[in-house]
Amino acid sequence: MSLEPDSPQPNSVSPPPAVESQPDELSDHTQNIELAPKGSLSQQALAALASMQSSQQEATVNRLTTAQQGNRIPDLKAAGITLIAITIIMIGLVWGNELVAWFGVVLALLLSIAVLLPWLQAAIRELLSAQERSLFVAIAGIIAALFAIVELTGINRHLLVWGSQINWEAFGTLAEWVGALGQILIAVLAVFVAWRQYVISKDLTIQQNLLTVQQNLITQQQTIDSYFQGISDLVLDDEGLLEDWPQERALAEGRTAAILSSVDRDGKAKILRFLSSSRLLTPLKRDSRLGRAILNGDGGYAEDRVFGVRVIDLGVMLAGADLSGTDLRWTDLSDANLIRVNLSGCDLVRANFARTILADAKFNGADFKGTRLFYGAAETASPRSRTEPPNYKTGEYTGAVIEDADFTNVQRMSESARYYCCAWGGEKTRATVPGGCSGIPNKLGR
Repeated sequence: MSLEPDSPQPNSVSPPPAVESQPDELSDHTQNIELAPKGSLSQQALAALASMQSSQQEATVNRLTTAQQGNRIPDLKAAGITLIAITIIMIGLVWGNELVAWFGVVLALLLSIAVLLPWLQAAIRELLSAQERSLFVAIAGIIAALFAIVELTGINRHLLVWGSQINWEAFGTLAEWVGALGQILIAVLAVFVAWRQYVISKDLTIQQNLLTVQQNLITQQQTIDSYFQGISDLVLDDEGLLEDWPQERALAEGRTAAILSSVDRDGKAKILRFLSSSRLLTPLKRDSRLGRAILNGDGGYAEDRVFGVRVIDLGVMLAGADLSGTDLRWTDLSDANLIRVNLSGCDLVRANFARTILADAKFNGADFKGTRLFYGAAETASPRSRTEPPNYKTGEYTGAVIEDADFTNVQRMSESARYYCCAWGGEKTRATVPGGCSGIPNKLGR
């Protein structure tokens, strides 16, 4: 509730004595606040408190200034008396009067200590905290107590007697042995320091190598992302439809071959999964006139295993590559040349290796669930041929070339895949097929 300008002031309440003792300036300021029109009570109270605090601060500053000015007078007097004491010392020394000289010495010491003591106290407070001062005093107390114990118990006298009985010549020989031992210890310490420096430098090298590996991974991922964007811009038109003219396919294959040779196995697996999921590795049905991919009516492009054309043909890009331990699920690697490729420990679930050259390939410990090696029935399927066209109904010439491939410890291999591997892998491959090849003929003949 605000006070109106013309409202009468209450006369029944008298101000406290403490308020009455405030300076007139404070009371005038308070009256001005009380008569301020349309001012709230809280604002008036805050203004009054602020004025009181400022007045108290000014009074404190004035007192400190007065005290400092007052302290200068004793300091000046002490300095003057100290000069007089020095003069007395000089007079006593010149006249040869020891009494006068000692009087000047005592007077100069007392006055100098009186002047220096406050400064020393302030310096100690600034340099040492309260805890450090307590520790210093405690250490001094321990030293004094030990000295007193030695004096009171007579240990020092016993030590002197024992020292007088020692054969110091023999002790000198012992000292030489101790010196030699010290040199040995110094050498051992030097070896230890050198070994620690080697360990530290080795740790730093390991950390730098890890940092380099991380930077390489980041750079590789940026390169792969740039490749994905570049391939997408190259083979898609403005409406998002596939537009891969022969020269564009050649450029896409060139970029793919370049990046596959510059990334590690995990990077290769990422690129293969991207290309396979984008159906850029799948043979697509083409318009016989323009060669453009034909839609299948289900939101995708029609597949044509016999006469279709791939946007990117891997060819020999991955021959002899190391893809061990990577994720190649649902990838279409059909018709690729993967001779001597290392696929050990790979996840090959639903991967397509139809008509793929897998001679001397390694599949140790790979997951082979649903992996396609051929089309049609296992009994009629056969590896690809350079001269005969594939028959995707019977499976003739649609199978992978798996001669001398290693299938040791392959997981979840189907019976049809086991039959095909035993029939067309040769003697070396048959010895590695899980479950054995008993009762399955060797159709390869070697």
